[in-house]
Amino acid sequence: MSDIYSEIILNHWKSPRNRGKIDDADVVIKDSNPLCGDEITMYMKFDDDKIKQVSFEGKGCAISQASASMLTEFVKGKSIDEIIKMNSNKVQKMLGVKLSATRLKCALLPLKSLKLGIYSYLGKKLAG
Repeated sequence: MSDIYSEIILNHWKSPRNRGKIDDADVVIKDSNPLCGDEITMYMKFDDDKIKQVSFEGKGCAISQASASMLTEFVKGKSIDEIIKMNSNKVQKMLGVKLSATRLKCALLPLKSLKLGIYSYLGKKLAG
């Protein structure tokens, strides 16, 4: 087995945290990675400028699903600004493995979805 599937990744893939739908979510964002078929739907509830609740549904490789699980755990209670500032280095550090460019796209899909959700939420707030 490749070291890309470290113990922590396999744990989050087999027993994902925060998997499921939030019925009264402020934002629901669906995104996919057409290169490998990964799909993620993020559900977010906000309290002012912080993530109050976040969950995901999806299918795809162990990397994308584990990344979604880890990110949803990490971002709860974080401010919008903190999440917007997150980058690929943070995701790779969470996963604990060095990723190829192709696998990095899998790992970053949940972060991209979180940020799209935040921008959608901010747009709704501005629109009033």
